[in-house]
Amino acid sequence: MIAVTLVVAGCSSEPEELSGFVRTPAPNVASASLPDVSNGGTDFAMQAAAGEILILYFGYTSCPDVCPTTLADLRSALGEAGDIADRVQVAMATVDLERDTDEVLTGYVQSFIPDAHALRANGDDELRAAAEAVGADYDVTVTEDGKYEVFHTALLYAIDDAGLLQVTWAFGTEPESIARDLGILLSAK
Repeated sequence: MIAVTLVVAGCSSEPEELSGFVRTPAPNVASASLPDVSNGGTDFAMQAAAGEILILYFGYTSCPDVCPTTLADLRSALGEAGDIADRVQVAMATVDLERDTDEVLTGYVQSFIPDAHALRANGDDELRAAAEAVGADYDVTVTEDGKYEVFHTALLYAIDDAGLLQVTWAFGTEPESIARDLGILLSAK
């Protein structure tokens, strides 16, 4: 009985299911952009290059746990993906505009993924527009004693070359699952 089920599943013509969250219809986020401070502040659109996938993340460099774990997992996923990783762009947008300077942000994200893009808005309105386009949220407050409290959604967003948000991965998604999803997404290109 098990062998028959496996054979039937192996012959299925249905598309493979992605591990992350898929919104239907897929939001078009191509009109959103932020300055790429790792590339002289040029405008970086939330859209992958032709035949590629863009993975976008909103976080901050002083994050004690979620951000470094997410970027380390993403680095592992790209390693698992093999040759197709060459067709994946990575960008991190900081939500901490006060503390994350261009140099700090670029050094941070590229310490995980050397060719990653470091995105830093010129102000909160620009950042809020880009975050809302993909469904991200954040809040940065400074307490009376000068401590920063930062909240941000801990999600990775995979955007295709048409600017469509194809899949969203939650914090803790296994690198193998992300790599598998990248294979599915890129096989359609």
